[in-house]
Amino acid sequence: MSSSGNVNHLSQPCIYGHFVTSHAERKSWFMRWLSKLFKGGSNRGQVGSTHRPPQFIGDESMVLRAPVRSLDNRARTDKEKEEIDRAIALSLAEGLKKPNGYGWRPNNEADLAKTVQDDHHPSYPPYVPREYPPVGYRLCGGCNRDIGYGNYLGCMGTFFHPECFCCRACRYPIKEHEFSLSGKDAYHKSCFKELTHPKCEVCFQFIPTNGAGLIEYRCHPFWSQKYCPAHEHDNTARCCSCERLESVNARYVSLGDGRSLCLECMESAIMDTGDCQPLYHTIRDYYEGMNMRLDQQIPMLLVERQALNEAIVGEKHGFHHMPETRGLCLSEEQTVASILRRPKFGGHAMIGMRTQPQKLTRRCEVTAILVLYGLPRLLTGAILAHELMHGWLRLKGYRNLNPEVEEGICQVLSYMWLESEIMPGSTSAAPSTSSSSVSKKGGKSRVENKLGEFFMHQIAHDASPAYGGGFRAANAAVNTYGLRRTLDHIRLTGNFPL
Repeated sequence: MSSSGNVNHLSQPCIYGHFVTSHAERKSWFMRWLSKLFKGGSNRGQVGSTHRPPQFIGDESMVLRAPVRSLDNRARTDKEKEEIDRAIALSLAEGLKKPNGYGWRPNNEADLAKTVQDDHHPSYPPYVPREYPPVGYRLCGGCNRDIGYGNYLGCMGTFFHPECFCCRACRYPIKEHEFSLSGKDAYHKSCFKELTHPKCEVCFQFIPTNGAGLIEYRCHPFWSQKYCPAHEHDNTARCCSCERLESVNARYVSLGDGRSLCLECMESAIMDTGDCQPLYHTIRDYYEGMNMRLDQQIPMLLVERQALNEAIVGEKHGFHHMPETRGLCLSEEQTVASILRRPKFGGHAMIGMRTQPQKLTRRCEVTAILVLYGLPRLLTGAILAHELMHGWLRLKGYRNLNPEVEEGICQVLSYMWLESEIMPGSTSAAPSTSSSSVSKKGGKSRVENKLGEFFMHQIAHDASPAYGGGFRAANAAVNTYGLRRTLDHIRLTGNFPL
């Protein structure tokens, strides 16, 4: 708003009608007062000058130039001065109440005099419309209330009370000079990092960036456990069963042979040969229900890691691709140290284990089945189902099979047994199942079922040619032709049916 616009408001005769009794005297005095006023500021109001009219400051407050004192030589009483000041104040107040604001700038004194004269004729518009936003037009984007004359923040094309500009995550006001923006939502930088920057699930720190400035981490394909790449080489313990890394708030149990076991896998772990016998008979019953009865009584032993590795060395034939072999179907006579008494849990280690040497004599094509101790029930059962299939093939005269065919069909039986355990109504379930097996199925927890799903995932996604590729080829043949026809085709050709 300009100073000339203020004068225009002051020139309205309705404002001064209360103070001048004679119209002629009033007009004469008022013209002289305005003339003196503009002569005093003519250098500021001329076209082409460097005059800068008063502006709105921050669109909140307004600077108004004080009116120049009239140079009229007539003596004024204190009452007149008080009434004139009051008239000026009323005029300013009336101008601010105009809906869209009006402004008028006289080019010279003739225009000013003409405007004063035209004020007596209502048909002639005394103002030229000039649009500018009203003083209190801002609405807070947070509470949708008028901001008025208070402090405010301008952001994202709108305005906020300082206390209304809040973080989307924690709901506290954002007072920092920098913040993060996601769509139309504002966040503290720290809150946004908590939401978007991945944290290591082992050390619970933000995963650091690599040399290229990118966030690089490892993620388990089944458990989706995210962790820093450094934990693969800093001796962080990994569960020998489920493959998850030990976190800082969950200690693993050491099995004493270089292996560690997480607490979830520990809940159903089988620790000695005696504990494993019921599970072994359950799996033999499963084979019988599939019309694949094992006529020979094949010994089964739970052994330590070292004993299993020594037995592998003593075997003349066999295919073992895994860095850690967890089961073995023996064909040679050997003496093996079997776990006679389960160890006790002491602190974070197993203590008090008792072993007994056992001489294995060959009475048929299969001498014994060895399984690594300390594994969960479902994983132990899957290993037994795999090794029993090796024994069944040898006892039924399947000779000289290539690793992809033999390991592949053994993995299919292991997968089918797991499926029958965690999904009892599936087609893989054996027609005749013992009552003890049914009761155990009913007692499995959600954690144990999840472990069973992981063991099935391991079999299905194994990357090795013999175990992984062989399983996928064998499983496709069984799904197409059935297990019995697939086995008959393998006996005749040594390969899977296409």
